Amino acid sequence: MTVPGERRTQILQALAEMLEAPQAEKITTAGLAARLQCSEAALYRHFASKARMYEGLIEFIESTLFSLITRIGTDERQGLVQARSIVQLLLGFAERNRGMTRVLTGEALVHENERLITRMNQMFDRLEVTLKQALRIAATQGTLPANLDSAAAANLLMAWVLGRWQQFTRSGFRQSPLTAWEAQWQIIGRGLIQAAA
Repeated sequence: MTVPGERRTQILQALAEMLEAPQAEKITTAGLAARLQCSEAALYRHFASKARMYEGLIEFIESTLFSLITRIGTDERQGLVQARSIVQLLLGFAERNRGMTRVLTGEALVHENERLITRMNQMFDRLEVTLKQALRIAATQGTLPANLDSAAAANLLMAWVLGRWQQFTRSGFRQSPLTAWEAQWQIIGRGLIQAAA
């Protein structure tokens, strides 16, 4: 007997695993049902549509990332260290969750419901605001220039993260998003410190 909610989780796990195929085809509910050895009707008992399945993955990504980001904010008082930790978290999450990285880059959402892209963009906006807050803290602490454009800097960090995620998926998951992480953060960190307007 399956515990309520357990089957939903199994469906989402199977969907994420299917997205891990380096050259994954467009995922169909028929293919997902075959993988789970059930009927498509059984899938629809748990999710009203395939878009709802993707929303389930996005909810998982969001809740995981923001709970970890909250912990970073609680454990670390230095704003620049917070920003660094958040960026490292985003790259590490992608490395450990390859299929979900295809959701993060939007690759898996092509030809899906437009509201999924809107939902992802809202999540990116939240992540960017979180980075901006960390950079503002760093500026008030004197670690970064007081006149740093924290909005521009946070946007730059998010664009860089998105680029690393895309390199990861386009390489068939061979090029880790954490490749040269330390060296690249040194370059980024120096740039932020010297970014006085």
